[in-house]
Amino acid sequence: MRAVQVTEFGGPEVLTVTDLPDPEPQDGQHLLTVTGAGINYADTHQTEDTYLAAQELPFVPGTEVVGHLADGRRVAALAPRAYAEQALVDEHATLEVPDELSDGAALALLVQGATAWHLLRTAAPMRPGETVVVLAAAGGVGNLAVQLAKRWGAGRVIGCASTPDKRALAERLGADVTVDSTVEDLRGAIEEANDGEPVDVVLEMAGGPTFDACYRALAPFGRIALYGMASRTPATPIDPMDQLRTSKTVAGFWLAHVARQPRMLVEALADLFTAAATGEITPVVGGTYPLTQAHQAHEDLLARRTTGKLVLDPRQ
Repeated sequence: MRAVQVTEFGGPEVLTVTDLPDPEPQDGQHLLTVTGAGINYADTHQTEDTYLAAQELPFVPGTEVVGHLADGRRVAALAPRAYAEQALVDEHATLEVPDELSDGAALALLVQGATAWHLLRTAAPMRPGETVVVLAAAGGVGNLAVQLAKRWGAGRVIGCASTPDKRALAERLGADVTVDSTVEDLRGAIEEANDGEPVDVVLEMAGGPTFDACYRALAPFGRIALYGMASRTPATPIDPMDQLRTSKTVAGFWLAHVARQPRMLVEALADLFTAAATGEITPVVGGTYPLTQAHQAHEDLLARRTTGKLVLDPRQ
């Protein structure tokens, strides 16, 4: 089979297409013919070996696929070695894809949808009427978090994004107000968007000064959930005494821990697939790249040229 393989750590240039042996299913596994593999920001960390889990060379990147089983069923699943024509999937962690959903829409709901769902339900539970701030509101996780927050009764959703087009997309998807995430005084801009008041929930994935500003914008009993570090810059360490003085909560979130508890994953995905199939939420597919252009997809993602879900098509 053809697959994208990484034989040395680095940037997008280390993604190369090669021929590898077909994978062989073990007990409890199915062989999937892949029609689409999801591309996530975490994949760029994998190729650099800066991800939360260390990588061993050589490896095939990716964690999510959609395709057909031997019996013809179209399913989606979390799976390692996703950037390939074939993948092994756990028979207990596959979900049939409704006919109403495209491959791209289904992929948008796997890693990024489940992340958005659990950020608002598990990591930083949102209560109806609260103000929710979503960083990278036009991105794969962000655009779904905006929609879910509105679906679950947020009083105000503030979408933060770096360009006018991205902010316009966030507004079309339900953000009540948007903020330029590149402004110097991000805390001030967020509070201004909330009528001068601090906010209740922040979903943050940039790290560094962005996290610092968002933490300072929290109201007493506010919660901030960190689910990435796109800037590659750590936030300023927080003194627990500051949390005591301000009654603020900082939560970390990594979907790998959800994936180890199938009940948590299936609960989120079943709700998301139903909501998307009935039109309650709209997965945004940002672009599809042939397998041979995986490096270009990573370049576009790192350069912040993309919105929504990026898909890799191994048939091309």
